Amino acid sequence: MTSRVGPRASSPNRSDFKPRERVVPHYQMSASLKSEVQKLNLVHLLIWLLVAAQVTVSHFNLVSHDTVSIPYQWEYPYLLSILPLLCSSLSLPKNNISYLVISMLSAGLFSVTPLIYGGMEMFPVAQQLYRHGKAYRFIFGFSAVTVMYLVMVVAIQVHAWQLYYMKKLLDSWFDTTQEKKKK
Repeated sequence: MTSRVGPRASSPNRSDFKPRERVVPHYQMSASLKSEVQKLNLVHLLIWLLVAAQVTVSHFNLVSHDTVSIPYQWEYPYLLSILPLLCSSLSLPKNNISYLVISMLSAGLFSVTPLIYGGMEMFPVAQQLYRHGKAYRFIFGFSAVTVMYLVMVVAIQVHAWQLYYMKKLLDSWFDTTQEKKKK
């Protein structure tokens, strides 16, 4: 309970709270980095859903291969990139460092590596399209290699920013953990 005697705020417009109430900077940084990681996780989920939809539609022959082409080989291992997404989502609510580290390591293995392989796999097809103007795979009337390269460019940027923000978040959490151990 509050007492009715003792020091009171002297300002009638309550403007003197600023020197008393402050949030420690690493908590502010942790909250803003969590927000950024959550936004990037959402974009990653959308990219994953696009790739999963193409693989599913092609695998179950839901539409003709003229409308949606068969997937490239890199798309199958890229479907495992849902694992780093789940790990990072599990790490955010309670600042779980272990899940965040697992997410960062598996993002390199299941997200970035298939994209690098996919860039190399599709390069001869893109070269043929550029030199001769011939495309053999299509996604809704567009060249499949062009569409997938656009998806890959966005995915590489999303994963790079995810890893960057997760590293900054890990550093922020690790610093707070070390400060607690020192006290």
